[in-house]
Amino acid sequence: MANSLLEMQAITKTFPGVKALQDVSMSVERGEIHAICGENGAGKSTLMKVLSGVYPHGSYDGSILFEGEEVQFGSINDSEAKGIVIIHQELALVPFLSIAENIFLGNERSHRGLIDWNVANSEAAALLARVGLNELPVTPVGQLGVGKQQLVEIAKALSKEVKLLILDEPTAALNDNDSEHLLGLLRQLQAQGITCIMISHKLNEIAEIADTTTIIRDGRTVETLDMVADEVTQERIIRGMVGRDLGHRFPPHESHIGEEVLRIEDWTVHHPTDPDRIVVDGANLTVRAGEIVGLAGLMGAGRTELAMSVFGRSYGSRIVGKVFLHGKEIRVATVSEAISHGIAYATEDRKTYGLNLIEDIRTNISAANLSKVSRGGWVNSNEEIKVAEGFRQSMNIKAPTVLALTGKLSGGNQQKVVLSKWLYTDPQVLILDEPTRGIDVGAKYEIYTLINRLAEEGKAVLVISSELPELLGICNRIYTLSAGRITGSLPREQATQENLMELMTKEKDQVR
Repeated sequence: MANSLLEMQAITKTFPGVKALQDVSMSVERGEIHAICGENGAGKSTLMKVLSGVYPHGSYDGSILFEGEEVQFGSINDSEAKGIVIIHQELALVPFLSIAENIFLGNERSHRGLIDWNVANSEAAALLARVGLNELPVTPVGQLGVGKQQLVEIAKALSKEVKLLILDEPTAALNDNDSEHLLGLLRQLQAQGITCIMISHKLNEIAEIADTTTIIRDGRTVETLDMVADEVTQERIIRGMVGRDLGHRFPPHESHIGEEVLRIEDWTVHHPTDPDRIVVDGANLTVRAGEIVGLAGLMGAGRTELAMSVFGRSYGSRIVGKVFLHGKEIRVATVSEAISHGIAYATEDRKTYGLNLIEDIRTNISAANLSKVSRGGWVNSNEEIKVAEGFRQSMNIKAPTVLALTGKLSGGNQQKVVLSKWLYTDPQVLILDEPTRGIDVGAKYEIYTLINRLAEEGKAVLVISSELPELLGICNRIYTLSAGRITGSLPREQATQENLMELMTKEKDQVR
């Protein structure tokens, strides 16, 4: 193509026993924002690692043309020298170093072997202004939120005279405001002539910002869509990703709600390091058997803090209030006590707190209830494998064996392992914190189906989610939280995104 910046032709990448990419081809026009969509495990990130030299030339078949010339990258340094910079989903910043030190790490501003800090800080300040980040260059990166860290990564890319910027799930961990700022920045970079490739599961963002979208399924290119000329809808993208019409985003579910299982009364939690600061303020909520209850709130409203404090006081200080199970007050002072009473909590951060990524599926599933497969202090490995295999089949975990490393699984399958771990504790109450974060629409549908199944089995399910359509699609009732206080409770029939947002944004003096 006359205005093509990048062409990848017949890329095939094989790992032992797995063909991750097969004859994948795509073309990116100069100055466009090009989205790549596909289910977890489709090969999106693998393709970008081939492009950026993480997987060097010789480890794959096919060819790459950049600015009309064939390139053969032996490392990520080679691709960066050509102006191709990738920002991975897991940010590669050093928290104890300053913003300036992170921006120029490996690309230091030096004179006669000594770093010129005046030059480094001055150039860093200019780059921060360019990405709209109002922070001092000497600020340690660890003091910044995830949204601001993303901007530091982009500033770092700009310092390398980037021509093609690749972003892998750039808004996965961001709130709505940070996401909107980042998308606005991409438009600014586009206006400056920088080409962007964005991998994302957030189809509304792709529909909003992408000029072109390439869909990959099962390691193959399905199609490339002109987002404007083809008038592409989210449903059209989904059909390409999963190979079928989902019909509905959410599976059908007929509720059979029983007696109250969980009740929380006057629950107040103070910040763990600032005991004078109230994070959860007098919260009251109930969940019944067979009921899926949502908990909605903006970032910082106290949703996760509420859940973690109930789950064995794993967050907070000076916690007061009562927890009732089937009408009887219970003690949940430790995680083991919470588990023994049948309360389970699947964390929003599965990679850090939910799973041991360097262990296999078997070990992760049994971790929360080892006593069930142990005798005399020894774990029965055969029984452990049998249990894990049962969950692998019933939860449709896509792995060749339960001895596969959990860190090698896709996000959706990792989430199924997290759910399996807590289901093995035979909980009565299951608290799911952002259960579909970072997974694709096909895997989301499977998770929703599993949540429905848990409710049908009579479990009380509390779902925390930043996606209001998700809560509206799966929950029987939705609580809203603002500034640590419960501001409302609406049945699904009465709930809309508008009235939920109104309740989620109530000022402190409006709550009582």
